[in-house]
Amino acid sequence: MSKNGYHIAVVGATGAVGQQMLVTLEKRAFPIASLKLLSSKRSAGKELSFKGTTYTVEEATPESFEGVQIALFSAGGSVSKALAPEAVKRGAVVIDNTSAFRMDTEVPLVVPEVNPKDLEWNKGIIANPNCSTIQMVAALEPIRQKVGLKKVVVSTYQAVSGAGLEAVDELKTQTADLLAGKEANPEILPVGGDKKHYQIAFNAIPQIDVFQENGYTFEEMKMINETKKIMNMAELEVAATCVRLPIETGHSESVYIETEQGGLSVADLKELLDAAPGVTLQDDTANQVYPMAAHAVGKDDVFVGRIRRDLDRANGYHFWVVSDNLLKGAALNSVQIAESLIQQDLLS
Repeated sequence: MSKNGYHIAVVGATGAVGQQMLVTLEKRAFPIASLKLLSSKRSAGKELSFKGTTYTVEEATPESFEGVQIALFSAGGSVSKALAPEAVKRGAVVIDNTSAFRMDTEVPLVVPEVNPKDLEWNKGIIANPNCSTIQMVAALEPIRQKVGLKKVVVSTYQAVSGAGLEAVDELKTQTADLLAGKEANPEILPVGGDKKHYQIAFNAIPQIDVFQENGYTFEEMKMINETKKIMNMAELEVAATCVRLPIETGHSESVYIETEQGGLSVADLKELLDAAPGVTLQDDTANQVYPMAAHAVGKDDVFVGRIRRDLDRANGYHFWVVSDNLLKGAALNSVQIAESLIQQDLLS
């Protein structure tokens, strides 16, 4: 660290998450000595503002990382695979927001409220988990610590911003077209490169990412495998169904869990979650208080509510989890990882 802070690069600075990373770095007063904004050749030359200063976005190349200490990546898996090792070679620690390295056994997969100690064994690359996984494990961890976890079943209701700015534009265009009596003409969702596309406006699509041979989508398998890795629980039973809704920002999840030990009352569970770092309890059904995507936008925390015991299993519980997928689900968690590296004195 120089006396003014750290030398930072943001790769994918013109994208939705990259822009949110800049907002988050500024909002949290992250100590920055120098800043490089990097992107693909197509987006190079654009100008972005940070703390009142205008920066010209440069094309990301291996040489871009000379002198960089922390590189925040959010430009797609292929870019990360090509350039993250190059950044590490030049002395940078890479915090990668893609799926490129998440299941690599040599790469820690980190949510700072859950497993910050895993940063100690990083070899230069740290993976930021999937947005839907992050908010779920933040809510699960205090429960796991108290009474253990045996089983997790989650159904997600995910915003289109998770599929990028073009998907958001498609939602807005389709909504306007359908209200005007025109056809939807889908081109992107559920998956840009897949065989078929379906309208997202006024619809729910039970497919996020491509289907795997086992019938689950890649998004669902990410949630399953990442949850086990973050919690270091290969034996944990996890199942997921991921659905895209016509919401711009904010992922919602219905979560069912079975704990290893029983005896936890709903009041105990509420108290546990209310005290958890990065979690806000919103649970007063008598007054219709519960988390909603529209209210989570722009907020850092993971919101939990609708907590209730299962009617058939004493160790079974249901709850509802909501978070801003571009913040805690991506940019904020990445910046928190960088902050945790500093707190643990893990940067050379």
